[in-house]
Amino acid sequence: MLQITGVLIIFIFWNIFLNLKQIQIAIYSLFLTNKFGFKLNKALVNADKKKLRLEYAVSLLSKLNIEIVVSSLDKVDPDGQYLLLSNHRSIIDPCVIEMALSGTDIFGLWVAKKELYNSFFFGKFVRNGGTVLLDRGSNKMSQFFKDIKQGLSNGASVFIFPEGTRNVQEGIDLTEFKKGTQLIAIKNKLPILPVYIKTNSNTVLKTAIKKREKNLRIEVEFGNVIDYKDRSMDLEQAYRKMMEKEILVDSPT
Repeated sequence: MLQITGVLIIFIFWNIFLNLKQIQIAIYSLFLTNKFGFKLNKALVNADKKKLRLEYAVSLLSKLNIEIVVSSLDKVDPDGQYLLLSNHRSIIDPCVIEMALSGTDIFGLWVAKKELYNSFFFGKFVRNGGTVLLDRGSNKMSQFFKDIKQGLSNGASVFIFPEGTRNVQEGIDLTEFKKGTQLIAIKNKLPILPVYIKTNSNTVLKTAIKKREKNLRIEVEFGNVIDYKDRSMDLEQAYRKMMEKEILVDSPT
């Protein structure tokens, strides 16, 4: 009985220790996000915002012991302007994209939901970091497209998660794209850059927080650039085709 009680006490204290570690990570993330939110408020040009966003991503992912491994970056014009679209599983995905593009001069305005602008955790960072507000409750999209056009005139690209929200469904790699993503490219004559976060970033994040494992990796693959005039298949079909090709390549023969 004493032995069982001893094991139970050790188990309880171990779980308290793990919870403290998780709380520590949460507090650090909150501090870091707001710290860079204030810094970004003073950044007036895209290059400065890109530098700070990358510095934020490096700081956060290093704390989590997560490495970003990039493939096929050679498909990307390092000075190009794109509508970049990516699958979305985790809150760290914007950091993953920033790291994947660190070898380029590409700076993108993230399409952000209205809720994020008012978020206690993300609000200041989102408002100051370079975003375009998407208000799904509005019947008029004219301001949204005006903001995009203004950003493009300053040399920015547009970054979007076309699924509209994080995909938390097990066994489903991609959920349905929201309508209107392709219209952004067509209206602004933007080449479309598909990016595939091959690793389930949400699973990696949970492992990083709960188990504090080291040498975690998230793999990112750049697809072939799609001409905005290409109507041979819709954007979701084209993206799924790229995903399926990468899955087949990675599958054991």
